[in-house]
Amino acid sequence: MTEAQPDFDRRMLEALVCPQTHATLEYDAERQELVSRGAGLAFPIRNGIPVMLVDEARTLD
Repeated sequence: MTEAQPDFDRRMLEALVCPQTHATLEYDAERQELVSRGAGLAFPIRNGIPVMLVDEARTLD
């Protein structure tokens, strides 16, 4: 049985920017990540909360 993840509030996207480039982010609903193409990073969303730490981000391929 899989535990359902809380929904991410898309309105937060208007206020959040990449901590490295200060550019806007793209929401990837399938992976539950906020993507910064300029920095080449994807920030995880855990329990509906974006983790905006560069150390926690995944490097894009």
